[in-house]
Formats: sequence, C-alpha cells, structure tokens
Amino acid sequence: MNFAQLQQQREFILLDCISGSRAYNLNLPGSDIDKKGIFILPKKELYGFESCEQVSNDSNDEVYFEIKRFLELLTKNNPNILELLNTPADCVLYKHPLMDKIKPSDFLSKLCLDTFAGYAQTQIRKARGLNKKINKPMANARKSVLDFCYVIYKNGSVPLISWLKENNLVQEDCGLVNLDHFRNVYLLYHQKQLSGGSWFKGIVSGRDSDDVQLSSVPENIEPLATMNFNKDGYSTYCKEYKEYREWEEKRNQARYESTLSHGKSYDAKNMMHTFRLLNMAEEIALYNQVIVHREDREFLLKIRSGIFEFDDLMNMVEEKMEKIKGLYKKSDLPEYPDLKKAEDILIEIREEFY
Repeated sequence: MNFAQLQQQREFILLDCISGSRAYNLNLPGSDIDKKGIFILPKKELYGFESCEQVSNDSNDEVYFEIKRFLELLTKNNPNILELLNTPADCVLYKHPLMDKIKPSDFLSKLCLDTFAGYAQTQIRKARGLNKKINKPMANARKSVLDFCYVIYKNGSVPLISWLKENNLVQEDCGLVNLDHFRNVYLLYHQKQLSGGSWFKGIVSGRDSDDVQLSSVPENIEPLATMNFNKDGYSTYCKEYKEYREWEEKRNQARYESTLSHGKSYDAKNMMHTFRLLNMAEEIALYNQVIVHREDREFLLKIRSGIFEFDDLMNMVEEKMEKIKGLYKKSDLPEYPDLKKAEDILIEIREEFY
C-alpha cells in the first residue's frame, strides 16, 4: 500500500482529518492545509509479505498511519497521535464507526509529561538553532585544516598561517613528523634544511584536505617549530558548516524573512508550538483530555509575531515546566497506557473490518 493506492481505495481509510494550524485554531491567511488519518491494510497485505506502517504524499503534508502503528504510537502517548485522535469535529472529514472503539481517555497517562514536554524541547532546540545561525552566520568560504593549526611561540601559541607569513614560508615547503606521546602535535621542518634533492610533502596535500600529512625527515635536523592541529575543533566546524549550508539551501524563505522582520533572531513559530505543547500537557494533567482547538490562540499568535524576547520566553518555559511537573505528581492518571487494551482493540477492529 502506498499513498496513491490508498487514495484510490478509500474504503480502507478509517479516519481522515484536517490537521496542523487549522485544527489548532492557529491558522493565518496563506496557511497550508495539512491532513492526517488512519487506514487499515487490505487483508491480503496483512497476511502476505507486504506490510506498511504509514504512507504520505511527496510533500509529507498528508500522512496516514496503519491502524497497528497508530495504536502502538498511542500507547507511547505520542503527541501527534493523541492530537489526531482528538481532532475537533469540524476538522474530521470522515470517521469509520470502528474508530469509536478507541477512546482517548483510555490511553492518557503520566507519560504525556515526557512526550509533550519532549516535543516542546525539540521546538526550543530548533528555535535556538535558528538563533545561532542568524547571529553567527558562517562565511561562504570554507576554512581549511591550516586554519586550525597553531605554533607554540614564546609563552603561548600563534596561528600557523600567521607564523608562516611572518617567517616568509609556505606550507608546501614544510614537513611534519609526529611528536611522540602528544596527540595531534607535530615537529615542523622546512625545505631549506634539506640537501641532496629531497623534498618535504607539505603540511597538507591541498585546500580540501581533511588532515595534515607526514614527511620523512633526516636525523639530526632540528625542528623549526612545534605545531598542534586542533582536529576536534576542525571536525566540529566541518559538521556545523555542512549543517549551515544545508539549512541555507532548504530553509523556508518566507518563515526566515518573517523571523528577520520581527528582529528577535529566533524562529517564533517554533516557540509558539513550544507553548502550545506545554499548555496541552498542563490540560491533560488538569482535565484528563487533549484539547487540540486552542482557546489561547491570541497568546500563541503573539509569540509567533515575535513580540517577546527569547530569554523572557525561556524563563516562562522554566516556570511552566515546574508547574506542570507538580500537576503530574498529583494527577490520578496511570503511569503508562494499557498495552493489553490496545492490543484487544486492534484485534477487534481487524476482525470486524475484514
């Protein structure tokens, strides 16, 4: 079963809903229409070699979960799944009568504290990541290994590139050997110390090298300097550079420009969803229900508009988390959902459907 096949065999759809901002009551002019739903595999596929846990369209804004996968995620109190099960009536496009067997209250547990707060932390990391990318943009030109090499000089160190320039040397005429018992530390020599037509290889083989290279050095030649290659720093830089370029290429330009326009240097939409998730976690502890349609729309959209400072939002998050933890301690929710009940429901739904 794939997405196209499911759309052609809609008799296997158990639940079809509008999701995302429209279900949350947080949509704005121009907001996308997202959909989520549940389907059941045809009997032949269930018993045969083929299996499928979920399907989606190419843009991933329409996602359908197979009933077994849906119930598995439900027993883990996955926020997306709980939201789907509690979709507001005006956003439910179709609901099979068998879905009445799955009651949200049967599966809510104290696990929601971890899952909803965990999703909220993911949104915070995304917002912080954008904050870092905006405030610390990376130059287009990629740094090389040489930029992470340093020469011991007097009581400290100087960048290798500066040392070479000061001594009228080029890296291609230099040679390195390991300094025993010191990690990523090398003795540095120069071509002018050689005779007889031999040559050093250079410190690196080229601009795109990802490590230094060693040369053969005759005995009884004194090194000109001792050099350290900050290999860990270079590896971290390469990872961040790659992530930054991928972010630049794939970023949602409209959302990025919106972030720049409110001048706070964080993704306000991520922070809005942070508070939505935390508020929902609080409501689960207080009322034993998942409230998808947000009555706190005005507050959440204020966050999205960027009127708050990032540090102020983080202080609010910390206060909110302490409050929620206290509510879950006093809550009469079970520690975990009932796995046996979920399995019984799955079997019952399959038997009746087939």
